[in-house]
Amino acid sequence: MKFTIPIGPQHPALKEPISLRMTVEGEVIRDADIRLGYNHRGLEKLAEERTWIQNIYLMERICGICSHSHTTCYVQGVEKLMEIEPPKRGLYIRTLVAELERIHSHLLWLGVAGHEAGFDSFFMYTWRDREVVMDILEMISGNRVHYAMNTIGGVRRDLDDLQVKKILDGLEVLKKRTEYYFKIGANEPTFVARLAGVGYLSKERAMDLCAVGPTARASGVTRDVRKDDPYAAYDETPFDVCTADTCDVLGRTVVRIKELFESYKISEFLLKSLPAGGIAVKAPKRAKPNEVLSRYEAPRGENTHYIKSNGTDKPERLKVRAPTLANYPATVEMLRNGFIADIPLIFAAIDPCICCAERAVELVNARTGEEKALRFSELRKLADERFKNPSLKRNAVWPF
Repeated sequence: MKFTIPIGPQHPALKEPISLRMTVEGEVIRDADIRLGYNHRGLEKLAEERTWIQNIYLMERICGICSHSHTTCYVQGVEKLMEIEPPKRGLYIRTLVAELERIHSHLLWLGVAGHEAGFDSFFMYTWRDREVVMDILEMISGNRVHYAMNTIGGVRRDLDDLQVKKILDGLEVLKKRTEYYFKIGANEPTFVARLAGVGYLSKERAMDLCAVGPTARASGVTRDVRKDDPYAAYDETPFDVCTADTCDVLGRTVVRIKELFESYKISEFLLKSLPAGGIAVKAPKRAKPNEVLSRYEAPRGENTHYIKSNGTDKPERLKVRAPTLANYPATVEMLRNGFIADIPLIFAAIDPCICCAERAVELVNARTGEEKALRFSELRKLADERFKNPSLKRNAVWPF
């Protein structure tokens, strides 16, 4: 007999609100349904009311862990629209921060994987060592979460020789620690046994479902925007695309650990090859009417920003497709024929960021079926009406 089990939107295994509906037969998952829409943020519509430079601040707040990913994806798209080229030193520093953020993100994920597998000492080790890279980012930018390094036309802060030395010293510490993590991730019997065979996703299905990032690469798909469509300084930086062929959560763990070593190698190359010169060029206030699709390889996978300009100092349209949203179809595939106890591991294996995937607010008139995306001013007005009139019911039909 089949049953439907709801998980979320508030659940101990989920750190952000999302609703999963599992159709199970005994302990086996026969089908899965992911329901979105619990984070109402309105960022895309809000971007239309902000200038090009103001939107950098906004894009950085799409995600805390991938803040540099979204700003880089945004500013390099705007730079194409404005037909400007950042100085090479600025591009090198931008790429360096991107790789430091990848190190931070992967160490965070390894800790979460250990926690979900019941290996909490692994969680404590990785999150302790994650402080090393967070201290480096704080030294560079002054911030540990939102680094505010990007600007249109380059970066906002330069590096001196002392900072370069301290970063290289920190990377040496992390390399030694990561070698230990690789031994644990690939050889510790209980940890390997818990991850092996869980969340199977074949190479063919990964390609059919357009999986991105470590999720795709763990299924043998050599897909990485840094190689396929180089941006910033990646066309001058030697590195390998890390893959695995086990097609399971263990493979996704191994891929991320391998990518840590590649990120150390990339960061060292950038620091030792840092060109002289300026870090930014002056950008115009307006962009010519045009449209652009900007791509970026975030720690979770391919991130895309579609930006349309109408010749003013504000974008006409900004559309963000985060890697978490791209990996949802593959997640449903991975959950099928798995066990209920494996749900936290499988879902965590894509490194989900729910707030990355949900950015717009749209109201549907229950009477007419009319849909409307809200501007920030309209959303605020509705909130004020609700605050002033507590008698309004939660499901009230507000006029557009």
